[in-house]
Amino acid sequence: MFIDPFRLAEAGAAAALVLGSATLPAAWHALDPSLATVLAAVWMMLTSGVYALHAVTFDCLRLTGQHRKRIFSFTRSEE
Repeated sequence: MFIDPFRLAEAGAAAALVLGSATLPAAWHALDPSLATVLAAVWMMLTSGVYALHAVTFDCLRLTGQHRKRIFSFTRSEE
């Protein structure tokens, strides 16, 4: 299994957007090297989590062939 650079870039951008909008406004005045290290570690964890979720979801759809069948139900029941 190899790492897809485009998927990794997308996951990193999404994690940076979430982390930046949630924590940087509150932590900007207290930003020091130790806090920056913690934020970098949280960013890496968020990036790996988003990457893993995207990989599982999209690879599962690709392997099962669901993307070609277009069988996506957005409702709970077929009424």
